[in-house]
Amino acid sequence: MRLKIKSGDIVKVMAGDHKGEQGKVVEVFIEKNRAIVEGVNLISKHTKPSAQNPQGGIVKKEASIHISNLMLVENGKTTKVKYRVEDGKKVRVSKKSDKVI
Repeated sequence: MRLKIKSGDIVKVMAGDHKGEQGKVVEVFIEKNRAIVEGVNLISKHTKPSAQNPQGGIVKKEASIHISNLMLVENGKTTKVKYRVEDGKKVRVSKKSDKVI
């Protein structure tokens, strides 16, 4: 399946507990259809003391969120994505502005 969101894109959460929040995509898991978005869906992870973190404690980190709950943001507005072949290359195109992303 072709995912329409890539690492580095700015996305908006359209559904769920974090609806309305925006952030940059850090990583995309293609096989699971999930993505990690910066500053969205934070969880508390309990860590044991180690050599790298002698104090241990509770660490806040981003958890993955399903791709279907995300929508690409272009010029401050959400947009759907389509594909087009230009000069022999397949490119992503915004459905609202019909410009190459």
